[in-house]
Amino acid sequence: MEEPNLVQEFPPEAKKTDWKGILVPSLVILAIIVAGAVTGYFLSKRGGFASRPTESRQLTGGAELIQGPNEIGIKDEAAFKDTAQGKIEINDNGDIVEGSHKLLRPGGPSQTAYLTSSVLDLNQFKGKCVQVWGETFASQKAGWLMDVGRIKILEVCPEGL
Repeated sequence: MEEPNLVQEFPPEAKKTDWKGILVPSLVILAIIVAGAVTGYFLSKRGGFASRPTESRQLTGGAELIQGPNEIGIKDEAAFKDTAQGKIEINDNGDIVEGSHKLLRPGGPSQTAYLTSSVLDLNQFKGKCVQVWGETFASQKAGWLMDVGRIKILEVCPEGL
């Protein structure tokens, strides 16, 4: 008498792909990436400042610190009496190595003001049209070297830029 075979082989089944298990997580990941990109785009267009009202505080010595969506710095007319308007760019240190940034102004290269700041990070204003208040310093090559103490983002660039 022959013993019955307890182990039986089944014919191989075609493996079904679980599209739900692949598609749903992929769509969720894609939605997160798109939402992050859209959020980053709109935040970059806002200018980098939080949308809040302008605040001011009195500092020791009578100066006033201003922080707002379009203006930041120290409002001290005695210390920062010089002002200019233009578009801020990073100084490429080509011909003139003074100043970390330059303020392109109407009238061409001879009107460019070279900027540094002991108070503000000028990098956050790169490419923006602004009005700056500061103190003029003597320079070796730059026609105008200014230490910026206060800056305001302008709605429109000065005519000629």
